[in-house]
Parts: sequence; C-alpha cells; structure tokens
Amino acid sequence: MYERLLKLIKENMPDADVDHATPSSKLFEDLGMDSIGLMMLSMAMEEEFGVRFDEPQPFVTVQDVLDYLEKNATK
Repeated sequence: MYERLLKLIKENMPDADVDHATPSSKLFEDLGMDSIGLMMLSMAMEEEFGVRFDEPQPFVTVQDVLDYLEKNATK
C-alpha cells in the first residue's frame, strides 16, 4: 500500500520528492504538497483504494494517510 500511495503522490505532485519519502514525511513541509495537491491526491485515492472522503481528514504525514487507508480501503 505504501508504494501505491507514493506512486499516487508522484502522479499528482510531480515535483514531490517521493524518492526520499518515509512514513514520517510531512505532506506539506517535506513533500511540498499544497491544498490543491491534497485534493487531487484524495480523488486519486478514492479511485485507487476505493475509499470515500465525506469530510476533511487531518492528514499531516504519509503515515496518517496510510493509517486511514489501512482502516478504510476496499481495493
């Protein structure tokens, strides 16, 4: 799941430095994501993992996203 997530981040934020990303990497500070990038990533995760975001999630790190996906992914 981790590799799939990094691939989605790279696809939606081509300038993100996912080659050096770790689960503790911060989405905004370390990977350079912005609010539009997070929205695009959320839509991509809905399609890739079968999750649904009905309300904003407090994602700060890559691990936060992984934790959410592990609990909610259907694909």
